[in-house]
Amino acid sequence: MTRFADWLALREPADAAARSAELVDRLALRPPLLIHDLGSGTGSMARWLAPRLPAPQQWVLHDRDAELLALAARRLPPGVRVETRIGDLTRLTAADLAGASLLTCSALLDMLTATEIEALVAACAGRPTLLTLTVVGAVRLDPPHPLDAAVAAAFDAHQRRTVGGRTLAGPDAADIAVTAFRDRGIAVEVRETPWRLGPEPLALAWFDGWLGAALEQEPDLSGQLNGYVPSRMRQLRAGRLTVCVGHRDLYAPGTAEPRLRSHRALPRKCRPRGDR
Repeated sequence: MTRFADWLALREPADAAARSAELVDRLALRPPLLIHDLGSGTGSMARWLAPRLPAPQQWVLHDRDAELLALAARRLPPGVRVETRIGDLTRLTAADLAGASLLTCSALLDMLTATEIEALVAACAGRPTLLTLTVVGAVRLDPPHPLDAAVAAAFDAHQRRTVGGRTLAGPDAADIAVTAFRDRGIAVEVRETPWRLGPEPLALAWFDGWLGAALEQEPDLSGQLNGYVPSRMRQLRAGRLTVCVGHRDLYAPGTAEPRLRSHRALPRKCRPRGDR
């Protein structure tokens, strides 16, 4: 738990910078608010979103890890009421989410299967739903290297791996969710919300994890990467390498809200940091 909590703390500033504040402006929620956060971890979504919403608010945090939930409950903004629920997110039903003003999650969908995403959408449908920071398999390193594409492909395959009989959706998760909502007649707003990383510790930790997952998936790559790895690490530490990791945020309104024009806007594509 400690190692995972450390990773969540390390990524929290990048998550906050990447999420779409524009989609939050679409919410138009009326207090008092009851917000269910699915896969809440240490509560970073609530810390980012609660100050952007009107009070009073009650947050229901869902996770399978009791220690993470306890940590999250202690770290929510002042004045926010909190309830924690331990359980399997893949078994949530509409009844579990009854009365919600808003449903949220962050960095969750890509760790589910297609069937689990469709079931989650079925449970959420009819209520405003904000699903943030789903990875989309778009990684850009600048300056590029000929081996970047091979590592990225192996990493994407790792994200789609089968674990315990479950084949993860990985980079396909956002599209699966959009289709599931649209099949129910619910329009979806989509925003590209990439991380842009420089020499900070998160970039080094991300690169180590990206490479490790790729090699776990394709061990034969290791023989090709002897020079690649130290070279890329030196570039990161020296601030001569920037990384753009693609994510996508989705907003699906409740059925009682006016239908939004559905499109896939790309206002924040991966590009060099100087072009922001």
